[in-house]
Amino acid sequence: MAVVKGEVPTDTMPTEAVTLISDRKGRLLTLSPAAASWLYLPKETAGQMSIADALVLRLPDTHEELQDLASRAGSTLHRGESLWHGHLRVTRLGLGRLEWSVSPALGTQRARAALQLSDRWQVAVNLPVPLALFDLTGHIRAINAAAEALLDQEVTPGTPVLDVLEGLGRPMVDWLREVHEGRALSYVEFLNDVQGDKVFQVRLSEAHGMIPDGVLAILDDVTELKLLEEQFLQSQKMQAVGQLAGGIAHDFNNLLTAISGHCDLLLLRHDRHDASYADLMQIHHNANRAAALVRQLLAFSRKQSLTVESIAADQTISEVGFLLRTLLGERAQLLLSNDSDLSHIRVDRRQLEQALVNLVVNARDALPNGGQITIATRNLTLATPLLRDRARVPTGDYVEITVADNGTGIPAAILDKIFEPFFTTKRVGEGTGLGLSMVYGFVKQSGGYVFVDSGPETRPEGGSCFTLIFPAEAPSDTIPTTPAQPAAGFMPLPASTGQNVLIAEDEAPVRAFASRALRLAGMNVLEADSAEGALKLLEDPLVQVDLIISDVIMPGLNGPAWVQQALQDRPGTRVILISGYAEESFDDHRAMIPNCTFLPKPFSLAALVEAVNKKLAA
Repeated sequence: MAVVKGEVPTDTMPTEAVTLISDRKGRLLTLSPAAASWLYLPKETAGQMSIADALVLRLPDTHEELQDLASRAGSTLHRGESLWHGHLRVTRLGLGRLEWSVSPALGTQRARAALQLSDRWQVAVNLPVPLALFDLTGHIRAINAAAEALLDQEVTPGTPVLDVLEGLGRPMVDWLREVHEGRALSYVEFLNDVQGDKVFQVRLSEAHGMIPDGVLAILDDVTELKLLEEQFLQSQKMQAVGQLAGGIAHDFNNLLTAISGHCDLLLLRHDRHDASYADLMQIHHNANRAAALVRQLLAFSRKQSLTVESIAADQTISEVGFLLRTLLGERAQLLLSNDSDLSHIRVDRRQLEQALVNLVVNARDALPNGGQITIATRNLTLATPLLRDRARVPTGDYVEITVADNGTGIPAAILDKIFEPFFTTKRVGEGTGLGLSMVYGFVKQSGGYVFVDSGPETRPEGGSCFTLIFPAEAPSDTIPTTPAQPAAGFMPLPASTGQNVLIAEDEAPVRAFASRALRLAGMNVLEADSAEGALKLLEDPLVQVDLIISDVIMPGLNGPAWVQQALQDRPGTRVILISGYAEESFDDHRAMIPNCTFLPKPFSLAALVEAVNKKLAA
């Protein structure tokens, strides 16, 4: 029969021990009856052949390997010591003789592996420490009960390590040989089990005679530790992304201020009948759309002022619809359905937009094969309290916003956990686990309620539906969502002409627009491209300044810092700070500047002149 290297033929394995005796040079001296039968050798063969000649026909080892084994055993072993190689146990007897044993129990893989292990492993096998022996071919030669319990599976000796653990990122054999060859006395790697739900720290070291040509592996379950580490790294990554988004948004706000501002200046010279008017309005409209996208970036980076205001939810949803469709791409279809004459609600517009983004992104991820997402609004009047999900919604008028999809839905087992911070079913890097908790917190802070329907009982059509309920404003309390803007071609006049304004702005396009706008309004304007330049202008006592307009973030001294210096010699001067960042990001500095207001970028021509008029009239 053909003998495959690494396997022992078991079809004719005797029930008695296969034992041979040789001298220390490997010359066969005697053999047991079982050995003579199994090796097809007459007993008279003893003394006429080498141990390598006797065994090579029935074992997978080569003649050279067996000769080398005899040489090593004869020269290194002391009396009573044993050497394990492949399927053989070689023991040094008295008078320099060697006993060669092949177990009759080789028919099972576990017994086959046990033959190759020393008595040291037999001691270690009962230790409560998870241990395993790996050979240099990447197979598990032995494993103790503690390691099997840690892996939560029974491992048969001879099993490839990659069938149990994975995630090394390089060839397993290379890793094992590095340790075996002494290039690393203790080498730690993190591996996942093949199911991917556990992470193990595996430390390799020399086997210390437990196994020839192998290493000892000590296993430790570090799943919780790695989870905490990944959450920390994820939070660090999100912080870095937020800082990047904030920086990009700040630069875009400067660009948009210049674009929309100069567009406003052009609109002053063109009426509705002009051929260029429609083109200018397109520029103006798209600049506003870009500003809405920038607000999303700033809200994400938490560098945008958040204020409660009266809004029409349907209008906000329509405005954010462009961003939502961009997020969905071609993967899903977005439908909007709004109730007519929808009541206003008092919430933070940007937080509402962010909540819609979070819900739509989750709905998109629940549509692996595409589908439909519907955002609907309606007026809701409760004549009796609504009791649901341990919440009680009092009677009254409300505005209901629903975000529904026809996707895979949410498993019932996790439905009560989805609003918990850091709870996510997504893989690392695909989600923070904060999206729905942010939605929940925003709705609660706004005095509202949030519910979710998923599963065949509540959603027979499939998918999930999130319902946001906000108290409706009384009609008499409703105010416009944005201040009324003057018609193109008309600009509010200043409270008084001839006022002196100093503008400190490092962005030349923004500075040019603001200067032209205020000069057209009849004001005298001084310009500085830095804080240091502005302070130099104010060193002249003949220079009169009624109002200072300064960017917050500039090279060198920032806006609040240089303004504080200027006010030491010019107390009472009015101040307007402008920035693409949030107002609260420099609240501490602003508190030390009396009579100071804030104008966020991007601002229009009308908004700039109106802010200046109010400040000068104060």
